[in-house]
Amino acid sequence: SKMLYLLIISQIVGLYTLDNGLARTPPMGWLQWERFRCIIDCETYPDQCISENLFKRTADKLVSDGYAKLGYKYVNIDDCWPELQRDLDGNLVADKKRFPNGIKALADYIHNHGLKMGIYTDFGTLTCGGYPASIFHMQKDTQIFSNWGVDMVKLDGCYACESLYADGYKAFGWYMNQTERPMLYSCSWPAYIEKNKPYADIADHCNIWRNWDDIQDSWDSVLSIINYNGDHQDEIIPYVAPGKFNDIDMLLIGDYSLSESQSKVQFALWSILAAPLFISADLDTMKQWQKDILLNEEIIAVNQDVLGKMGRRVYKDNNQQNWVRYLDNNAAAVAIMSLRTDIPVYMEVTFSSINMKGPFHVRDLFLHEDLGVFNTSFKAIVDPVGVVMVKLTPMA
Repeated sequence: SKMLYLLIISQIVGLYTLDNGLARTPPMGWLQWERFRCIIDCETYPDQCISENLFKRTADKLVSDGYAKLGYKYVNIDDCWPELQRDLDGNLVADKKRFPNGIKALADYIHNHGLKMGIYTDFGTLTCGGYPASIFHMQKDTQIFSNWGVDMVKLDGCYACESLYADGYKAFGWYMNQTERPMLYSCSWPAYIEKNKPYADIADHCNIWRNWDDIQDSWDSVLSIINYNGDHQDEIIPYVAPGKFNDIDMLLIGDYSLSESQSKVQFALWSILAAPLFISADLDTMKQWQKDILLNEEIIAVNQDVLGKMGRRVYKDNNQQNWVRYLDNNAAAVAIMSLRTDIPVYMEVTFSSINMKGPFHVRDLFLHEDLGVFNTSFKAIVDPVGVVMVKLTPMA
């Protein structure tokens, strides 16, 4: 019956493609999951449990600490927000103890801060955390999200059959469009497909897509994601454009494991890769150096470049990786990453390796310093497990 249901839906849906005008640049904001997971015990963890209190204090901080004005606009709820049962009309209901005022009131609070709100559901029979999911309720769920004033929906892929992903993700997006409220559509579709991920199809139906493993709070996890996206860049790059971005998961900056150098690597690479920038940390305990990285306007400007091109790895050898992203006005951003574990050394990028001709003005985006004019190559001292990120601007 599930197959038949989806077959009928896919007939209705036909050949639509998502065209909601959203995510012209990668979305930025804050997302619960990596830091706060599925903490539902508010007695023991009153400040950290998934509750309206967490999202309200986060909205307050995004504004008061200067994140919002740099583009961090989405306050996103992830798994574990609903009651374990739908109501008598078949609608999802927020957990009554943890969200006593309901989702609409929370959305209003967030909107009154000039921010946007995201929510989470799952395409299968249950969410990953075991909460009610959307497979037989797509029309109801998209409609109630719209009624609540939701601005973004993440559709996860637990407890679902791989053979149904394509029709299911398309159908949900079609129902989102039918509500006539523009809601940014975040799909977990390719993350659940082992190989030959159908990026062309996904990019036609999703604003952003989670493409691989969930990030964990460790440098190994960050590096594995960077390497995966470098190794598979030629499959993905053709489909990334304004309105369609490859989501390589949340930022760890502000959490526990990354050093300052490693945090800079993550921020630099996520910007080169045109990835969504979702902080997943407690904004109340952010250290100044962590905040300085997240609020680096010059690197955010690379991430948000209007061309919406995903960058690529052009060199990988001797514990060095060079990455380039082509920007508006014939400029480029370059990240030189060192994976050495001993000492800082000079590392170079030749302009021919990025298919560009000098001379260029070169500016260091972490030091906020102009480094001068370079004709055929650029080199800099890069710290162990660190990064130098520069912008190349053609001579006038």
